[in-house]
Formats: sequence, structure tokens, C-alpha cells
Amino acid sequence: MTAPDKPDDQSDLAVKPRSKSQRPPMYKVLLLNDDFTPMEFVVHVLERLFNMTHAQAIEIMLTVHRRGVAVVGVFSHEVAETKVAQVMELARRQQHPLQCTMEKE
Repeated sequence: MTAPDKPDDQSDLAVKPRSKSQRPPMYKVLLLNDDFTPMEFVVHVLERLFNMTHAQAIEIMLTVHRRGVAVVGVFSHEVAETKVAQVMELARRQQHPLQCTMEKE
């Protein structure tokens, strides 16, 4: 039996209006300068792990060298975390003190 003031197709459930989904926060991956890691190794890291062309890698490497730090990419948290770990592992295996960090954009 249906209540007289409700048509058959309505329910008692409240429908919550959809809020706009927000983009997840993005993170900058930063490469830090040191006085020991060879420039060629930094270029290799940028080409291999960040898919840069040789020219792009040289430009970023020189920015790191001159300014002490450079953004090498902007990614989701998980991807940025993975990139930092990959850089650190590759540098460690080659016995270079290269440092890589991430920070919220």
C-alpha cells in the first residue's frame, strides 16, 4: 500500500548532491646539487628515469649545477615517491651522493 502523497517510484532515501571531485595534490620532484656526482651521471638519470631528451637533460643538469636545485617533474604522490626512490637507488648503486626529494606543489 502506498501513501497517497507519494508516487510509487519515489523512495525515502535522501540523495546527496555530488560535489566536484578535486584533483589529487601534485608533487614536485627536485634534484639537488652536490660537488661529487659527475654531470654525465645526472644527465643519464634524467634521460633514463624522467624520459628526457639529451638536450633537456643537459639543460636541467646545468640548472641543478648553477642554482643548486631544479624541478625535474611534477607527479602524483605515488609516482613522485617512486621517482625519488629510483634516483636514490641508482645513485647509491653507482656510489654517487646525488640527492632527490619531493615537495607538494
